[in-house]
Amino acid sequence: MRKNIFQLLVMAVMCGLVLGACGEYQRAQKSTDFNYKFDYAKRAFEDKKYVQAATLLKDCITVFKGSDKAEESLYLLGLSHYENKDYLNSGAYFHTYYTRYPKGKYAELARFYCGYGYYLDSPEPQLDQTGTIKAIEELQGFLDYFPRSDKVSIAQNAIFELQDKLTLKQLQNAQLYYNLGSYMGNNYESAVIVAKNAIKDYPYSKYKEDLELLVLKARYQEASMSVDERKADRFRDVIDEYYSFVNNYPDSPNRPEAENIFKIAQKYARE
Repeated sequence: MRKNIFQLLVMAVMCGLVLGACGEYQRAQKSTDFNYKFDYAKRAFEDKKYVQAATLLKDCITVFKGSDKAEESLYLLGLSHYENKDYLNSGAYFHTYYTRYPKGKYAELARFYCGYGYYLDSPEPQLDQTGTIKAIEELQGFLDYFPRSDKVSIAQNAIFELQDKLTLKQLQNAQLYYNLGSYMGNNYESAVIVAKNAIKDYPYSKYKEDLELLVLKARYQEASMSVDERKADRFRDVIDEYYSFVNNYPDSPNRPEAENIFKIAQKYARE
């Protein structure tokens, strides 16, 4: 009996605390005292109540316009959305912040979190990569403005990862063309164009070897399907691609495949 009564008392106290906190938040929402509203928003943020903080801070921005609190309110609003993993809204507010306060107290962090939030929100390679490109642009902007920041290495690594994602997207597109082969046209040439553009745009990507091998294979398939009068010239192009590949990747696990292509190409190139 005593144990049950104690548990009921604890539950009652907890409910009272929750209701009290909810009641204070509702009072802050309805209050016309924006200093009180701002102070409560900061406390809510510290307590990781990011939705409450964002809701109140949004009310404060316009009222505090022109003051230090306006600057802090805008930054905390962006950070509240960021901590709540709402990276699109956080990016929009951070962008507004560093545009409005380019030399503001939080300009460095706003630029960093803007780009890094987009990085965290970047879609899978098979999806539209507009967000990935935006993340790279924002992170590069951060590096341009704050090259000595202690977050430089984090931003650089994020950019490399995002660029690899874009390269993988191009590799997948090139592979799709390769798989289509001669269906409704010369898709091998399209595969070569896409792959070579990716190599040009992202020369340090971890997918560069895969792209170069795909170019070699596509050139080989294209040459094999050529009319007799063009075979020799096209197989000489295959040989050029072979030498480029083995010079760049002499120890590649794909070298045996490249060697087989080279042997066949040599035979036709002599004819």
